[in-house]
Amino acid sequence: MGVFMQVGLAAIVGVALIPACAAADTISISTSAPGEMPVHEAAFDWSGFYAGVYGAARTNAPSEAQLGGGVQLGVNTQFEFYLLGAEVAVSGLAGGDLGSAAYGQILGRAGLVVADDLVVYAAGGYGISLDDTTKSNVLVGGGLEMALTDNVSVEARYLQSVPAEGNDSNSQFTIGANFHF
Repeated sequence: MGVFMQVGLAAIVGVALIPACAAADTISISTSAPGEMPVHEAAFDWSGFYAGVYGAARTNAPSEAQLGGGVQLGVNTQFEFYLLGAEVAVSGLAGGDLGSAAYGQILGRAGLVVADDLVVYAAGGYGISLDDTTKSNVLVGGGLEMALTDNVSVEARYLQSVPAEGNDSNSQFTIGANFHF
């Protein structure tokens, strides 16, 4: 008999004896109450109000670029693994042939909590020039926000604007920090 045949026969006999060995084990039934299951608490609670600051870069269709910054105030509600929120922001921008501009926006956002400290979201809303209120845009985009501590988060967002009235389309990229309270 070859070596492979001997190993194969030994394996078959070993597998055949497993039920007999298992039958010899005693069965024990626990009479004590099961312990409480551990409850996982999220590392960061996204629900509540926040205020923050951000830096912005905006370009419009003819490749004019503006840089600036702004402030924002918002509120979020977290439902297990998804998030709904609203935000109001005001920014000042300058640069290029466009000069300086003040800009306001109202956004809604809906996202997924992909980790306890990370949210990925889609955003949409309305933006208006505060210098010339005849210029307004519909805003569509998204971003991500990451919690650094129990009260501080950082975010990056991209918004594409579609002219609603008297304005050119533009792209806006922001990086900011928020304080949650």
